[in-house]
Amino acid sequence: MELQRRDLAALGALALGMTALTGSALAADDAAAITQQIEALRKAILAQDKAALEALVSDQLSYGHSSAVVQNKAEFINGVMTRKATVKSLAFPEIKLNVAGDAAVTRHLYVSESEQDGKTDNVKIGVLAVWQQQGGSWKLLARQGYKLPA
Repeated sequence: MELQRRDLAALGALALGMTALTGSALAADDAAAITQQIEALRKAILAQDKAALEALVSDQLSYGHSSAVVQNKAEFINGVMTRKATVKSLAFPEIKLNVAGDAAVTRHLYVSESEQDGKTDNVKIGVLAVWQQQGGSWKLLARQGYKLPA
């Protein structure tokens, strides 16, 4: 059987279509895995779960607060574990993400209510985070909190 030009064009289009579908499926799987990691991070911060925090964040973590304080992994985890305030609620709504190979950029809100010395504090900031696939799982590599416009 001799292949015609149109046969080769059809095979090429089919191959490109399969690549696009496979890529879309992988991106959707990655997006779901990253969303799960974001939720796991939220729960670990709320529960002060040191083992979970250790597993979720990269050893090279750069964790920036909206106050301009920047912490490494040990400082971030220590800050969560020794916080003085009682966090009553913590939510990360409005998650948006974009996967690019073994990295992903995410944005979401950080909404919390905490209490310290009888005073309630409500926080609502924006968060930009970079996640990287390391050792088969997505880990938080960088995070920057920022104040939202009034």
